[in-house]
Amino acid sequence: MPTFEALPRFTADLQHLTPAQRRRFRRVVLDAFVPDLSPGRQFRLGLRIKRVRCAPGVYELTWVPDGRATWSYGREVVRGATHIVWHRIGTHSVLDRPLAEGHLAGQGRRLVG
Repeated sequence: MPTFEALPRFTADLQHLTPAQRRRFRRVVLDAFVPDLSPGRQFRLGLRIKRVRCAPGVYELTWVPDGRATWSYGREVVRGATHIVWHRIGTHSVLDRPLAEGHLAGQGRRLVG
């Protein structure tokens, strides 16, 4: 089972979603994203997982037609389990600033300087 970390910006973005949108995102993550993280599996086409060009190491997940979440792979927390760092969530506009401010993709740590 993968582990997850939600950065503060993701948590703030999440609060701007409606309860129905939050439920839909959770359902997509539990029913599709998590199973597709299993070894030997590929992400299903419906998730439209793509690299974010302006942010190396960051990916986008489509959870509804205009719903996007950005994430990266983080450092392993539980041995053998994939660790996901959630950066942003909202509409397609989150791709304008896909990283949580002050965080490196895939590192789960703050930038220095």
